[in-house]
Amino acid sequence: MMRRLAAGLAAAALGATMVATAASPALADDPGLDPDVAGGRTSLQLDASPEPAWRGKRITLSGKLTVQCDADYISGLVSVHHADTCKKQERWHRLAWKRIVILFQPAGSGKWEYVDTLRTSGKGYFSTKVPARTSGTWRAVFEGAKWLSPSEGTDWLKVIGHRR
Repeated sequence: MMRRLAAGLAAAALGATMVATAASPALADDPGLDPDVAGGRTSLQLDASPEPAWRGKRITLSGKLTVQCDADYISGLVSVHHADTCKKQERWHRLAWKRIVILFQPAGSGKWEYVDTLRTSGKGYFSTKVPARTSGTWRAVFEGAKWLSPSEGTDWLKVIGHRR
């Protein structure tokens, strides 16, 4: 399957037309649903620090986005296979340049507030600094991508100190 995909990408890059054949029915039906390639199961970790935080001081929201190594996946025009990217003892591989949405839910509220959108670094990590307003739950969301499942991470942070 991967040879067919590579040949199709090479043909597309040269401006040729790729014709789906009976040997690759998934390409003919829906290029987003290829049964020969398993979607990568992702994990998103988030840490809000310091704990507890002082009201008005900046807190750091950091984490990493990873994909499970036992699953092959395709992201955009890049195909990644566990045999090529994961070390022998590695169970999870970090994902670079993926979009992460940061949300906040104040304690006692049922609504999530949008805070920021950022991208993971080339090594799969992300970090941002925001002011601590009130205690509540921080949430990082990876909405998924072609061949990658969505995931999210949360961390509850207590904020102490008086309002000024």
